[in-house]
Amino acid sequence: MNGDWLLRGRDGRLSVYHLSGDAVLCRSERGPGGPWTDPRTVGGDQRLHPVGGVGRGADGYAHLVAWRPTRKGESGLVHSTHFRPHLAALDWNPIGHPDKSGDRTGTPAVAVDAQGRAHVFVRSGGGGVSLLAQKEKGGWEPWRDLKGGDVRDGLAAVTGESGRVELYAAAEGTVLHWRQEEPGAVPVLQEVLETGVRPGTLHALATSPDGTTVFYTDGTGDLCAWRPGGKPATLLPAAGPGPVAAVRCELDGHDCTLLAQRSRSGRIAFAAYPTGRESAGAWWAESGPRLPVDATVCLTADEDDRVVAATMSPSTGQLLLTRRKSEPGLALEAWREV
Repeated sequence: MNGDWLLRGRDGRLSVYHLSGDAVLCRSERGPGGPWTDPRTVGGDQRLHPVGGVGRGADGYAHLVAWRPTRKGESGLVHSTHFRPHLAALDWNPIGHPDKSGDRTGTPAVAVDAQGRAHVFVRSGGGGVSLLAQKEKGGWEPWRDLKGGDVRDGLAAVTGESGRVELYAAAEGTVLHWRQEEPGAVPVLQEVLETGVRPGTLHALATSPDGTTVFYTDGTGDLCAWRPGGKPATLLPAAGPGPVAAVRCELDGHDCTLLAQRSRSGRIAFAAYPTGRESAGAWWAESGPRLPVDATVCLTADEDDRVVAATMSPSTGQLLLTRRKSEPGLALEAWREV
């Protein structure tokens, strides 16, 4: 799943969303901090391709988007909303194709604005970026061509603290940044950063009242952070080849950004630094067991604002979870299988 697939609902329960075969599955806590449910299929019996995106609104609702086969050689996007973890999600609703017809064009990315409107971004067949946004009172706006060229798969959508939606995408030797200039507006391509980016490593996070930060691995293998309007900062060598997860949290009274990544050893590596102060430096500390090559990690905060980390392996279906202990520093509980 593209996006943060470990989410906290408005009732405080945690949920995870993951692809399995031709379906999206959800597991959730029966109560905050309690035991977990068995996996449940999201959106009914619709057969899906194994690619999708998820985004969470300020209201705690999860918005999911996936591709479904429509006819031989062609596919279309579908959308579902999951209001509460203990309830069934809405059935998949067809929302079309960025090129009107054709096969899959890329992995969708989803962000939800302050009014609860889902924004679906996806590569178009021509290599640019297309947007489909919900109307505030139901239905969808028409598809919008956001331009761009030779955009790679792995878009990173994010909602800033202002409630406005932003998008980052990688192209050959560049990172592109789109941003809404006002709520409800079509995002505009505002800046292009010249840098090498390893495919599939973009991750965006809201880091200030009026700004977001994108993390990526550059061509030399370093993990970098960039806020539009400034220069990129090198944080530390990437722990592994895959994407990084990030969350803001309070550590010992300080606003910090916590990063996590599957390391080359197969364990999860964590690093933290004061939010917005990349120059302060960071270093990796590994935790937990060795995981399969396809395992990914996601971070969030529970209803007590304790950091929670989860790992999921599509090949095994194994879900592991840990929480920060109630003590100074970044001490974690023992990882446990859910």
